[in-house]
Amino acid sequence: MRVIVDNDFSGDPDGLFQMAHLLLSPSVDIRGIIGSHLSVKDGFDPSATQAENAAKKAKELLQIMNLEGKVPVVAGSNTGMTDDNTPVKSAGVDLIINEALRTDTKQPLYVLCGAGLTEIASALLTKPEIAEKLTLIWIGGPEYVDIALPPPGYSKVEYNLNIDPNAAMAVFNKTDVKLWQIPRNVYRQALFPYSHLVTKVKPQGKLGEYLYNELHTLMSRVGRIGETYILGDSPLVLFTALQSYFEADPSSSFYVVKQAPKINSDGQYQYNYDGRNIRVYTQIDYYLMFSDFLAKLEMNSNQR
Repeated sequence: MRVIVDNDFSGDPDGLFQMAHLLLSPSVDIRGIIGSHLSVKDGFDPSATQAENAAKKAKELLQIMNLEGKVPVVAGSNTGMTDDNTPVKSAGVDLIINEALRTDTKQPLYVLCGAGLTEIASALLTKPEIAEKLTLIWIGGPEYVDIALPPPGYSKVEYNLNIDPNAAMAVFNKTDVKLWQIPRNVYRQALFPYSHLVTKVKPQGKLGEYLYNELHTLMSRVGRIGETYILGDSPLVLFTALQSYFEADPSSSFYVVKQAPKINSDGQYQYNYDGRNIRVYTQIDYYLMFSDFLAKLEMNSNQR
């Protein structure tokens, strides 16, 4: 399969873990990596050049993995959409459109979004015909009330949706793109123990040490963060590289088919009688996901 990775690599380090895992997975053809923006003045990166910084972090990881120059890396827009009708222009938008419009391959294309939806929304608004040529997998959105309750002390607008609410409104309300959604109650299942970070990640060569330092530094800075960390972007690998070979699908994880809701200006779902069917995942196979990640880290370390 072909994949395009779109993530806020200058933000939460879970995106770097996801990208490293995907780069270690031989069944995927990574057609490009897009560094995307965060919310304005986000605590992870309060600068005005978040997308450019994200692209730099992606290139840094490629260099650590001796893959420098092997995968195209571009920056998306440093800002979100001004409304749900007006696309932004960026190299990330162009990358998605150009790959989706290829006619020389029949390999399925997945666009993997671990943060906001600025680039994919803009691509779909610019060239609506690409909606039928790709599958969007998005880590984001709040809980569906008929499936799960929000966590204690939850933020009203889910973190990734809040990065660009206009883009989320555009994707849900104005496009027909095939969508697999991993909402907050599901990506929070991707709990990775600190003990594994120390004993199973850190010792695995240059890459393991890099990933350890990225997450350990954050955990030390924040303080009182507990014994686990949510590597919430890792399902992007689980649902692509780790699909079953026979009758290909992420067959060890569970989902329901729902009518796509409308997303309103407050970042909340509204029932949409005309909504297309989308997949909403309810449970992930975290054992397959993390055991594969750790094994590939070890295999990669042994090859050096």
